[in-house]
Formats: sequence, structure tokens, C-alpha cells
Amino acid sequence: MAREAIIERLIKLDTCAVSDALDSLNLTGATWGVRPQWQCPKIAGRAVTMKIKPAGLQQPTQHLGTAPIEAAQPGDVIVIDNGGKLEFSCWGGLLALSAKLKGVSGVVIDGASRDIDEARELEFPVYARSVVPMTARNRVVQESYNQEIQFAGVQCRPGDLVLADGSGIIIVPKEKEDEVVTAAEAIYAKEQEMAAGIRQGYSGLEMLQKLGYEQMLNKK
Repeated sequence: MAREAIIERLIKLDTCAVSDALDSLNLTGATWGVRPQWQCPKIAGRAVTMKIKPAGLQQPTQHLGTAPIEAAQPGDVIVIDNGGKLEFSCWGGLLALSAKLKGVSGVVIDGASRDIDEARELEFPVYARSVVPMTARNRVVQESYNQEIQFAGVQCRPGDLVLADGSGIIIVPKEKEDEVVTAAEAIYAKEQEMAAGIRQGYSGLEMLQKLGYEQMLNKK
């Protein structure tokens, strides 16, 4: 299944250029603290969200994570709000296998994962705050999916764009996606031009002044 054109454009960028674009447009979307848990490839896709809550007396009727995976389309990214908790996992090997077979691009977790060796063997990208062995069972349950969540302090809704690479995670509001990606492409192109100039012998200062890089990052 071919990616949407906007996702094809986004995957060619990096999170740093998109973060700068968000800043220049007075938008939020850049997060911190969520990292690749193996040498994951960069991923980009539309968000399928999931919110976690503490377990109570009522037992869940469905394993957490299964409904979002069923709802996902090939290329989507599962985005999990576990409030940054590191004491236990909210994603594991069986979920990674199910998501991989569904064609999901990867998972980003504001919290912890487990079974990371299995995810690596599956070549399924997992971005999280940490890896732990402790199960979610009897500790947390799924509160909702495909509803608005907070991910590492940033609003994320179903269908928003997600970009994840070695520098972190970016959430792009779907209503602003073309504006943000267009601005990021301009920033990325200037950065590449600067790098080419430096390789040719110009100093970094000369290239910054020549291309007006700092002015380009000013808020609009």
C-alpha cells in the first residue's frame, strides 16, 4: 500500500527540521524523553492513539493494545499515553507481532515497553522512555483508544502525523500538516545547502550569514 503524499514528504525529513518548523509557526508538537529502544528505522504515519489507566476491581474484557491494532491501517503509528510511567510495561512482544503483521509502522510510548529483543527480531520499531521486564497485567488497563491523548506533554489526536527518529518524536496536527511539512522542507533544504558549503571550505558563520538561517527560524 503506497503512503500518502504528505507522509512520503515527511519521512524524508528529520524531527529536528520539523521541530524548527513548528517553532517558526508558533505550534507545539515536539516532545522529549522518548527514545528508540533498539536501532529502529525512522518511522512516519498517522496516529492511532491509546490511553492507559491503573487497574481496578473490574477486570478488563480485552487485552490492552488489541483494539488499537485492529483499528490501525497499514502505515499507521500506535501512540500510547501511559503518563511517562517506567515501573511496568504497556507494550510487549505479542503486541509487536500483531502490529507487525497488520502493517503498523511502529509504536511510540510515553512510558515503558518490554520484550525488546522480540521487537528487534521482528524489526518492529519501538520508541519509549525505557524498557522493563514487568508486565502490565493487574497493574494497568486500556482506558480508551482513538481518542485525544497527551503524549509527552503534547496533544495527540487520531489522524495526526507522527515522525520518530533518533532525535525524538514529533506530533504534527493534521489541520496544519501541509503548512508544517512545507516549512520543514525549506529549513531542511537550507541546512543541506549549508552543509554543502561547509564541505566546500566555507566556515559555518559564513554559511549562516549567506543563507539567513537564523532569520528563517524566526516565529511568524
